[in-house]
Amino acid sequence: MSTRPSLEIAVVSPAGARTARENGADRVELCTGLELGGLTPSTAAVEAAVESGPPVHVLVRCRPGDFVYDREEVALMAAEVRAALRAGARGVVVGALTPDGALDTNALATLAGAARGTDPAAQVTLHRAVDQASDPVAAVAALPGLGITRVLTSGGAPTAIEGSAALTAMAAAAPGVDVAAGGGVRPGDIAGLLAAGAGSVHLSAKTRATPRRAAGWVPLGAGGTSAEDDTHFVTDGTVVAAARRALDAAVDGAGHAPG
Repeated sequence: MSTRPSLEIAVVSPAGARTARENGADRVELCTGLELGGLTPSTAAVEAAVESGPPVHVLVRCRPGDFVYDREEVALMAAEVRAALRAGARGVVVGALTPDGALDTNALATLAGAARGTDPAAQVTLHRAVDQASDPVAAVAALPGLGITRVLTSGGAPTAIEGSAALTAMAAAAPGVDVAAGGGVRPGDIAGLLAAGAGSVHLSAKTRATPRRAAGWVPLGAGGTSAEDDTHFVTDGTVVAAARRALDAAVDGAGHAPG
């Protein structure tokens, strides 16, 4: 590996981006609705995160659920890609599948084209839709032809450390693609993920925020099962710092060249 592996933290706010930066993240992936797997954040949130944090990549996902999108949804996400990059993001994180689990190459070409047309230098990452593909390794092998240079993946497993063998196969199948290990990553997993061939690591470093309400509570949606659980996630700086230490120790021990 010719460049130093990087640490990416998934955050849901400008405050989270700032916490990630202060504790050693190389970049952040900004989203909202982390409890839903992540959704597109607002343009105002992107602008504020760009001002307060390290380089920002923006998750573009217009709704929760599967990754099979109709034409209107693809057009909406293309507009979100353009808005995120115009707001200062360095990259976007996108994904789309066909009903049978193949990459939706038409949708991905539209999204990558929207990114390149807005900022030719923007990095385009395939998100964890790849982990629901019928053949995740083959999907990664097809990415260079779509102009996608990075993939965020657990190797098709519930967690990245469980998918280590697939991460190795992905790195071999697409040498020019940065395989970013993400999905249930803990600081203690990082050395093993890098040894498996990951070019970067991604984790949310999240913790539940303490509810601020002092008044009564009633459920306001499918996710609210109790007053204690009806809250949001924030970035835990101690976890980010531990991940930074683990990555540096693994990289320096393996003799990776600085990037």
